[in-house]
Amino acid sequence: MPYGQFPYQRPRRLRISSAIRDMVAENHLKPADFIAPVFVMEGENMKEEIPSMPDYFRYTLDLLMDEIRELKEVGIRSVLVFVKVPDDKKDNKGTEALNEQGLMQRSVRTIKKEFPDMLVMTDIALDPYSSYGHDGIVEEGEILNDESVEVLAEIAVSHARAGADYVAPSDMMDGRIGAMRDALDDDGFKHTGIMAYSAKYASSYYGPFRDALDSAPGFGDKKTYQMDPSNVREAVKEARMDEQEGADIVMVKPGLPYLDVIRAVKESVQLPVSVYNVSGEYAMLKAAAANGWLDEEEAMMEALIGFKRAGADLIATYFAKAASKLLNRK
Repeated sequence: MPYGQFPYQRPRRLRISSAIRDMVAENHLKPADFIAPVFVMEGENMKEEIPSMPDYFRYTLDLLMDEIRELKEVGIRSVLVFVKVPDDKKDNKGTEALNEQGLMQRSVRTIKKEFPDMLVMTDIALDPYSSYGHDGIVEEGEILNDESVEVLAEIAVSHARAGADYVAPSDMMDGRIGAMRDALDDDGFKHTGIMAYSAKYASSYYGPFRDALDSAPGFGDKKTYQMDPSNVREAVKEARMDEQEGADIVMVKPGLPYLDVIRAVKESVQLPVSVYNVSGEYAMLKAAAANGWLDEEEAMMEALIGFKRAGADLIATYFAKAASKLLNRK
């Protein structure tokens, strides 16, 4: 067929086999890309499935060690720790968050003792400890910013003392990254990193997570401190501010509805960018797969590579173990 009737370039030649597709793939996933969220509860020898997150569990600290061992065996290098706090330990100032013998602090010490090379990241927020379920101290219906930041900085230091490698503030209070960096440095923890939830949106996709930790707000919503889903430039501003204040990694949360935000942030900062593939995204995929509407493994991997394509360097996901097992089989 003479040139002009058909192009010399045939892009399908680069798709003709799995070997060539893998060789020319523009983005790749590996287990070390994943941050595995883990949920810890008080007690012993208990493992509870989270009703709205099929195949995902809360663990008592003793059984959590078995789960982390499995994560390590499939190549995952980092966990992000969340704790379920009993109601009788909650108050408006998050007092339990500063308890050196609290569940978070005990969890960090235990994980680092059993798995010293596992990178441990800890959630920094008041909502799991708050009697109001908000990420800050409440006064007359207002979530106070500066007073909350003081406590959040103290929590960061407490987690660093327990052995956390990175603290991960998810509260969205203004100025908290700089305050935490100063507090950590002043207490001798200059090597403790900060993964900032820089662009955390006021999203409807968090429902199953709040089920997991019983941390839903007791009144109102979180729209006065979490971001408006309409905004992209604001996310870039927040990420740049966190970079200037001393963050080591910036995060966009949620993931799938915010791929454009991941790309905008990636192009605007000089730091690694992480994304949180949140509980609602996980639950939707699991529900659709359970109904036979899509192939769970294929949809899972398509979503995860989408985050990489958008610019994410790291992915916090409830699919971390399942995806790593699949990658290891290839």
